[in-house]
Amino acid sequence: MTPLFDRPAWQLAIFGGVITGLAYQPWHLGFLAWIGLIPLLHIWLDHDANENARYGYVFGMTHNFIAFYWIGINSGASFWVVLLSLIAAVLHLGIYWAVAGWIFGRVKAYGNGLVLFPFLIVSMEWVRSFGALGFPWGNMVLSQLDFLPMIQIMEVTGSYGVTLWIVLLNVILYILIQNFEPNKKLGYFLGILLLGLWFSGNSRMKGFNDSLTNMGVAVLQPNIDPNAKWDYKKREKTITYMDSLHSLAINLNPDLILFPETAFPAYLRLDRHVRGQIQSKVDSSGIPVLTGTVDRTKLPDGKKRYFNSSMFLTPNHKYILYNKLHLVPFAEYIPLSDQFPSLNMLNLGQGNFTHGSEYTVFEWKDIRFSNLICYESSIPEITREFIQQGAEMLTIQTNDGWLGKSAGPYQHYDVARIRAIENRVP
Repeated sequence: MTPLFDRPAWQLAIFGGVITGLAYQPWHLGFLAWIGLIPLLHIWLDHDANENARYGYVFGMTHNFIAFYWIGINSGASFWVVLLSLIAAVLHLGIYWAVAGWIFGRVKAYGNGLVLFPFLIVSMEWVRSFGALGFPWGNMVLSQLDFLPMIQIMEVTGSYGVTLWIVLLNVILYILIQNFEPNKKLGYFLGILLLGLWFSGNSRMKGFNDSLTNMGVAVLQPNIDPNAKWDYKKREKTITYMDSLHSLAINLNPDLILFPETAFPAYLRLDRHVRGQIQSKVDSSGIPVLTGTVDRTKLPDGKKRYFNSSMFLTPNHKYILYNKLHLVPFAEYIPLSDQFPSLNMLNLGQGNFTHGSEYTVFEWKDIRFSNLICYESSIPEITREFIQQGAEMLTIQTNDGWLGKSAGPYQHYDVARIRAIENRVP
């Protein structure tokens, strides 16, 4: 037996969680995911269902804390709220690993645990993606963006195909380490798997036919403290600054100008003055603008609804609104608050937004595109529906200034690349 496996199970669980967590950005250590699950596999093979659940929970909490510590570095809420959010997220996400461990312990007696392991981890990721608290952001594919040829299979399998081969590598390496038979055949299989993924991915990347018309996009990223943007005393200064950036972008003569999420401290649909400033430049330059905004509507009973939105302004004095479909729980809304209105009394510093309901596709110069707002870019199903509705290109608006220089913005950038590869669109 390898000396590493002589250590107590709880130490192995923590060690595996650390190794797997470090595979995520910004460390560029994605290859650690290929071995990070080996300690967990060894534990689960040697223990019963209840013990597997316990050690799986330790692994899951450690892994998610290391990979997603940045949840606790959100400057948009108080220290205690952010700290509690991180603790709650780690405790919640660890449950999936605990349940997977328990299932493994119950089922392994009826079959080969080594065969079961990859499919169980993939199934866990799939189940974890559902519901208001779904977290597909954490899928293992996010650790593999430094190996682009090897993740091109996402076009066919989705991100779960990448998870499958990552876990399969862990299993094969574990078998080789443990000197199980037949080593030589497994070694060959491992080599063929890696080379096959690499060469087929390279071939797919080189053979990609980009038939989309070229489109120049000016992306404006203002350096504004998100806490100060909504300060009423600084409102005019912020709007003037954004207007100056708009002028600079026009000088570049792009086909589209893209502002970030909630770029202007105004309800653009309702604020005709600020919207008029933007529209005037759009009309004079002939260059459309896609900008983030917030929107408010009034219901017949007098209640108000708020939306995190994007506004597409074109030179014909028309605009189209897209309302964010998937809101961040406890940050943009309280789950189940529609069913239990008393939950709205909770004050965690969150927004009070309403989910959008329409998959909006914009069009300019014969190019149809859709926009994803912040966290919803991590939801594969939303992106896929936009493509099915006719989008040929994707844009993503976000405000990651809340997260400072943490790993969050780096991971968000890779999430965007994952969606592009999955759907084979820019």
